[in-house]
Amino acid sequence: MNREDVKNFGRMNDPSASAWIKGLCGDTMEMYLVIENNVIKEARFYTDGCISTCACGSLTAELVMGRNYYKALSISPNDIIESLKNLPEQNHHCAILAVSTLYKAIANYMLQY
Repeated sequence: MNREDVKNFGRMNDPSASAWIKGLCGDTMEMYLVIENNVIKEARFYTDGCISTCACGSLTAELVMGRNYYKALSISPNDIIESLKNLPEQNHHCAILAVSTLYKAIANYMLQY
């Protein structure tokens, strides 16, 4: 499977908010959000990481679309881990990376407005 085939994968031009984090494992995660009337209309992610990082980024982006950005802050790494039942324990840090990048993107948005 190519990264380009993963749902919600790819960079975005002119998002309302974005963030970049490098995880302890060396993988990087980027999160892009389009927010209109306080609702996340579109979310995309980009990573140079493994398939587990891709899965976590994809699910995180999927879960936030259609949510008020304040409510999106209630998503936890554990939500991602529980949803991805086959995520190996040694890759749980990928969920933390994805959700942390989401939080940072939302924080950047909140600081703008």
